[in-house]
Amino acid sequence: MTAADIRNVNDAGLDEKQIEEIAADGGTQRPRLPHMDRTDPPAYLQKYLERESHGGKRHETIDRERTDETPLYLRRFRDRRSGANALETPLPLWEGHDLGVTMAKAQITKTKEIVPEDKEQSGPALVTQVHIIRHGETQGYSTESGLTPLGSWQVHRRGFDISKSIREGERVHIVCADTNRARQTSEGIRKGLLDGLTMWGREAEISEVEAMEEFRNFQVWTPEGLRDVTGAFRLYKREMEKYERVAMGDRPTWLVEMDRFWKTQQGGADPITLWTQIPMLNFEPPSATVRRFWAGIQRIQREHPGDRIIVGTHSGPIRVFAISAFGYDPGEPYNTEEVIVRLVQGNSAFIAYRNRVQEVQVPDLDQLPDWWEGLSGRALPRTLREEEQR
Repeated sequence: MTAADIRNVNDAGLDEKQIEEIAADGGTQRPRLPHMDRTDPPAYLQKYLERESHGGKRHETIDRERTDETPLYLRRFRDRRSGANALETPLPLWEGHDLGVTMAKAQITKTKEIVPEDKEQSGPALVTQVHIIRHGETQGYSTESGLTPLGSWQVHRRGFDISKSIREGERVHIVCADTNRARQTSEGIRKGLLDGLTMWGREAEISEVEAMEEFRNFQVWTPEGLRDVTGAFRLYKREMEKYERVAMGDRPTWLVEMDRFWKTQQGGADPITLWTQIPMLNFEPPSATVRRFWAGIQRIQREHPGDRIIVGTHSGPIRVFAISAFGYDPGEPYNTEEVIVRLVQGNSAFIAYRNRVQEVQVPDLDQLPDWWEGLSGRALPRTLREEEQR
């Protein structure tokens, strides 16, 4: 036997008698190794074959009659497998009543808000619910552009999601900022609402889209008057090119601040953070934007009491509105992300945004300070100065 044969015999784990027989045979006989071929199926396949031989899956043979204790997700899964229409199944009941919608625990944007189990724990009654929604993806901010195809899909999807919580006979009033992207956002949300209500088989009163000045984007002063930051971009580029070509003296303050704002965005930073943290003389202050939004909410609640309000607007005002409620910066809202304002009895409101809910007092606009009171002349803004001269 060669050394390799001896190693093979030792690795095979044979006893001494078997080794002697192999050696007597001249070492030509090789030890028989165990077979590794597997002919029987694995355990999971055996169980599957057993179920099929008995007529199908276990839940189809044993649990044919579903009960209310069967989880909803499991019932929906089995309906899809059996070809049943999930929309024809009865809606879940709450305290024995058909609400027409699922409970608040199944909201589209899952939050950590505590949902009361009964009416006694729910506190003050809800007066108005306001959805402040950022516009969908836009084609660009250098011009007054509309939405991209993706942005159109985003806003339609947001409207479809909101339709899940609309009750039978509810009234919905839709408003927007007076820009192309905000208007198209509100119109897309309206179409998504109508499509969703048709799918759920519910009737609701959905208004046409209306522009409101209170929900416009924050403004910047230009020689041509107040403009949206995007609307002032062309004027800014034209003036900047003129100064760069001719170099005719110092640039005006509004041009310097606009250049700082847009260069911040071009450099990859956040221009909205610049606006919220660095005071600028020609830009509308964040506090004035928050005050304007509260004025719009109070006006639309007064004109359309009991209606659900949907607002299509811009990220900057939404962000500072959330900052004023929470006391910290929760971050820039994504496209079609929303801040929900629930006005309740007792002049208070609950503001929900990104897994946090904060109770605030609805401000009395007449009691807020007038910073220009007692001033005259050059200390007043130009519009108030012109009124004083009249």
